[in-house]
Amino acid sequence: MTVGMPLPERMRPDDLADFSGQGHLVESLHSLMQTSRLPSLLLFGPPGCGKSTLALMLAKSAGKQYLRLSAPEAGLQHLRRSLTGTEILVLDELHRFSKAQQDFFLPLVESGDLTLLATTTENPSFSVTRQLLSRLHVLRLRPLGRSELVQLARRGAENIQVQLPDDVLDLLAGVSQGDARTLLNLVEYVAALPREQLALESVKAVLPEMLARHDKDGDSHYELASALIKSIRGSDPDAALYYLACLLEGGEEPRFICRRLILSASEDIGLADRNALPLAVACQQAVEFVGMPECFIPLAETVVYLALAHKSNSAYAAYLNAAREVKLNGVRPVPLHLRNPSTQLQKEWGYGKNYQYPHNYPNSWVKQPYLPTELTGRRFYQPRDNGEEPRLSQWWRKMHQIKDFDILT
Repeated sequence: MTVGMPLPERMRPDDLADFSGQGHLVESLHSLMQTSRLPSLLLFGPPGCGKSTLALMLAKSAGKQYLRLSAPEAGLQHLRRSLTGTEILVLDELHRFSKAQQDFFLPLVESGDLTLLATTTENPSFSVTRQLLSRLHVLRLRPLGRSELVQLARRGAENIQVQLPDDVLDLLAGVSQGDARTLLNLVEYVAALPREQLALESVKAVLPEMLARHDKDGDSHYELASALIKSIRGSDPDAALYYLACLLEGGEEPRFICRRLILSASEDIGLADRNALPLAVACQQAVEFVGMPECFIPLAETVVYLALAHKSNSAYAAYLNAAREVKLNGVRPVPLHLRNPSTQLQKEWGYGKNYQYPHNYPNSWVKQPYLPTELTGRRFYQPRDNGEEPRLSQWWRKMHQIKDFDILT
């Protein structure tokens, strides 16, 4: 064994008989290892369930030239250079590739020139293109069970020649949440403690903060995303960049971040800077086109811009005011002059009568009611004095002779 190799790597099995968990796939895996031609596969499951280990076992069992790469570290140019002479590619974190990058594999897999053994923690229905997914057999892996984790923890302790109490092994199995990699890292951490600290309560007291690791399906996922948006809202580019880095380096899906930035540009910046929303949408397009790892560049640019931009939530607040009215009092009848008279009978009922076409008047504006009669004079929109919004609302105020004290929320 390599000196200093982490315990999860030392414990990575080469034989299916030594593999922990995934009993529902054992028969299928045996069949795949005995087949004359290994099909392209997608192994889908949570972190630390053995996806990469199984992919490597299958690649080795085929007896062909194979290569292992991680999507965040491999751009298309690197892939083209690396695949020369490679028959099987073990690709970790396929979901980190953009659609364009995933399309690169289509002709290779279709022709049989390359067998792709890919892994993903993201639902492939959303993270993998339909074209590529149709060419892959999907194996779904499950988190390891508590008893499986306890057995693995005991084997890990034996590997480093340390005996840990059963209650400590059970504790580590519980906090690992089905993740074998986290479990073995914790076993290695606890095994290095002084002997007098190996009792259950002592171990609980010294467990590292790594237990609060970023989990895309857990609280940390939403806490970091919330901190990013609130830092942008608070105009702190340094904090916003920090939380962006926490999300990306923790394995967050860039598309998720793009969605949050688009919402932030609409809710928190809004009319104060009309470039914010187009930039956020352009960022989403750039991320799809560029993919990982380089897409952190447009993401960082957008995060800094949004943090520095003037802020206004007036449009967001105005909608909530209007929605509150609808929820409390229902939908009011549309004034007759605003209704489109599609039939002669509707004309007789007064639909469209006395409607004044604004473009027939100076400045394309004419004073006439638009709200339902019961809401005449009601104001839902309250302009803010930030950024571009004063200029945008100036004409509206003038034409409607609106003063600050006229605006109701």
